[in-house]
Parts: sequence; structure tokens; C-alpha cells
Amino acid sequence: MSAGTDCQSAAALIGLPPGFRSSLLEGLTPSEVQAVLATARLRRIFPPQVLQHEGEPAVHLSLVVAGRAAVSRFTPEGAKLFLRWLVPGDVFGLTTLQPERGPFPATVQAVKEGYVRVWDRASARALLPQYPQLAGNVYSAVANYLHCVIDVLVARASQNAQQRLARMLVESARQIGRAGPEGIEFDLTNEQLAEMADISLFTTSRQLGEWQRQGILTKRRGKILLRAPERLVSQHF
Repeated sequence: MSAGTDCQSAAALIGLPPGFRSSLLEGLTPSEVQAVLATARLRRIFPPQVLQHEGEPAVHLSLVVAGRAAVSRFTPEGAKLFLRWLVPGDVFGLTTLQPERGPFPATVQAVKEGYVRVWDRASARALLPQYPQLAGNVYSAVANYLHCVIDVLVARASQNAQQRLARMLVESARQIGRAGPEGIEFDLTNEQLAEMADISLFTTSRQLGEWQRQGILTKRRGKILLRAPERLVSQHF
């Protein structure tokens, strides 16, 4: 039995969705997965609920089980800087695991109803010495977030508005999209895309309209069907 299958079978014992997988649990035995998950409480999430406030003391670690959330950071001027999506299997609140209690570095806000598993600080920190593989998975998650932040900073510094919007579409398709016969569909409004790409709503609507005329995408009442992501990549990256 593979490690991924082990995680799924153990997770099922705790009432998690069929097929659920998380890099946080990779490499753990079924009994270890069950023990780790059993120490977390269940929390429902509803948009636009804030699950983690930037600057507040880091006191809980969370694993997204269902739904979706957005990670963002506020600039000194008060503008919101979108960092990434959180989807089932993703973990946030990793600052909680530091030896010294520090603040959360970013805000996490629910954008789609679901639920998360939450460990308090003491419970989360107690797990690491018990399960070395879990500690290794945490280090990998931290490295992944660091790469994400670097990518965002590079994009903001080197890409124009059109390129940033194209990047947000391609990355959203990869993270939250559902592949179908016509392309990749995902739930995003023009307002959300404008905020994510840090451009005006007018520019966002105009560019999406142009890409729709080119047959690259189709807009459908709060949804986007990305028909040709490879054309966005070739044209803007």
C-alpha cells in the first residue's frame, strides 16, 4: 500500500472526504495519520470569514479539508496583496510551530464554504517530536510557501498588468480548476481577479473581454472557462 493510500485510508477513519490527501500527512503510517488527525478539532468555515488575522498571535495550525481560502498580506498603505489559494490538503498557520510565539504573517479568508481541522499551539508542537516524518513535511510546506512569496514578489516587480492577470488565471486554473471537455472551469469574479492581479476592475474586465473574443476563455456568471491556457502562457510568459 502506498503512502498516499495509507493517508487516505487512515483519514477515512476520522470522517474525512474519500480520496483526501495532504502533503502534511505524506509518509505517515495509517495509525500515525489517525493519531495526528484525532488531536485536531473540526471547524466550519463560511465566506467571507477571516480564519487567520495577520499580526495576531500564532496560536493554531489548520488543515483545509473542504472549501477554499485565500492568503493575503496587507501593505503599509493598506492595499491587499494576494499570495495564493488554499485548497483541500493545504495547511496554514505554520508560524504556530515556532519555538517562540510570534504573529501570523498573513491573513487567511474563506472564499468557499467547507471545514478545517485545527490544532492548538500546544497540541501541534507536541506532535513534531513524536513523528519525525511530520516534522519533515512541515519544513517542506514552509519552503513551498517561501517559494510562493518569492514568485509573487518577482511578478509584481517585473510583470505588467496583462501579464499578472494572465498569471493569476493560469495559476487559479491549476489550483482550483475543474477540467472538462471544453477546458478548465473555476469560480472567480472579475472583482476577485482584479484584486489578485493588483489591477483595476476596468482593466480586468477589458482584458478578459479581449481574451474572450480571441477564444482563450469564456466568462459565465462568476465562473471562468479557460479554453486555451497554453495560449496565455505563450503570449504573456
